[in-house]
Amino acid sequence: MIEIEEMRADEAREVLGSINFAHLAMARDNIPYVVPVHYAFDGNDLYVYTTEGKKAEIIRVNPEICLQAEDVKDNEHWKSVMVTGTAEQIIDEDARQKALDVILKVNPRLTPAISIRWMDSWVRENIEVIYRISPRSVTGRKTINRSRPNTAQLTKLKSD
Repeated sequence: MIEIEEMRADEAREVLGSINFAHLAMARDNIPYVVPVHYAFDGNDLYVYTTEGKKAEIIRVNPEICLQAEDVKDNEHWKSVMVTGTAEQIIDEDARQKALDVILKVNPRLTPAISIRWMDSWVRENIEVIYRISPRSVTGRKTINRSRPNTAQLTKLKSD
């Protein structure tokens, strides 16, 4: 049996800074939409580099988001962090450059956004969008690693 505990705030932020891949949830007209995203974390805000599309359409209407990041080694060794907050498209050129600098440190090729080539029956221009996610809440849970006695130890404990 595994044990799970709440993370301290500094632990949850440490996980956010070490992973850089998550699932971003948003909703429009009470219909949820979740997508995988690459992100960068500067210790306060998260930044997402993407292209115009469904995410941008939904966030324009409802900027409230939930982001879930996880570090899973196996079923008994994992950490999961949930961020709720507001996503805001960065328009100001100085702020965009600052955000892009943070993003490029963890994702220098800006993948997958910059490398997408749409092969549909229609052509869509890739228009870049950078979002700042301002966390309202950052929480996390993790498994507790307790050493388990092996079979020989259990047999000895029973005989004592």
